[in-house]
Amino acid sequence: MVDAAVVCRELDCGEPVDALGDAYFGPGSGLVWMSFATCTGSESTLKNCGSSGWGKNNCNHTEDAGVICSGVRLVGGSRCSGRLEILDNQTWVSVCAAAFDQQDAEVVCRELDCGAPVQVLGEDDFGKGYAQMWTQEIQCRGNESQIHLCPTSPSHQNNCSHGNNVEFVCADGVNVRLVNGHSRCAGTVEVLHRGQWGTVCGDDWDMADAAVVCRELDCGEPVDALSDAHFGPGLGPIWMSFVTCTGSESTLKNCGSSGWGKSNCDHTEDAGVICSGTVNCFKPHLIYN
Repeated sequence: MVDAAVVCRELDCGEPVDALGDAYFGPGSGLVWMSFATCTGSESTLKNCGSSGWGKNNCNHTEDAGVICSGVRLVGGSRCSGRLEILDNQTWVSVCAAAFDQQDAEVVCRELDCGAPVQVLGEDDFGKGYAQMWTQEIQCRGNESQIHLCPTSPSHQNNCSHGNNVEFVCADGVNVRLVNGHSRCAGTVEVLHRGQWGTVCGDDWDMADAAVVCRELDCGEPVDALSDAHFGPGLGPIWMSFVTCTGSESTLKNCGSSGWGKSNCDHTEDAGVICSGTVNCFKPHLIYN
């Protein structure tokens, strides 16, 4: 996902939704220029990321990498709040508030890995913006993973001005959690991907990986990195396996792995973490007789 983020930003295509392998969109042609790409996520272009060297690889085109970018963004606020813009034919366009509802907002928040929509606005809190208005009305059911998967129809709101742009606030995104433990700082690791919670395989799970989870949850230092479903088997997809964090990542989703949903594990191998939690320190009172 870190590599995908660089591609999406370089193409001005919004946030990364998925990083794919195994020629998901079909095999390419020509040379395989890069392999073992190692982006930090801050690079302005993919060519600035580390790799095994130009043209040096053991891959063939059945392993070509792919990316899905969101094609949606919130402008003027934060990643999870702002004025809605949608990518339409390589142009960012605004959306009229009269052609947008709560179900549409739920899809956008999910696509951006943010929490549920807190407030949908049709005002000017995040600036009027200057993008042209979209001519389509969005008709999401609310369970779609991307706004571009929602049905659309020609909008009847022909008089929509930039003062009526869609603006809304999603709850801050939470991408990792610990479940079935004795506190929120201990339990089976679950990660949120494309709107669905899943577990992490315990193969090669170590203290560097646990450190990222503990820091992301503001739970202090890692005490133990556990596997073999120490807190009981989880549910849902096994999203990550062979996780390789350096320990400095801001989120577990930025760590290397074998690929989203690519695992030979079952839930009897789910990874777990025990973090130190918040420690309250008290000064000792000395009593003199």
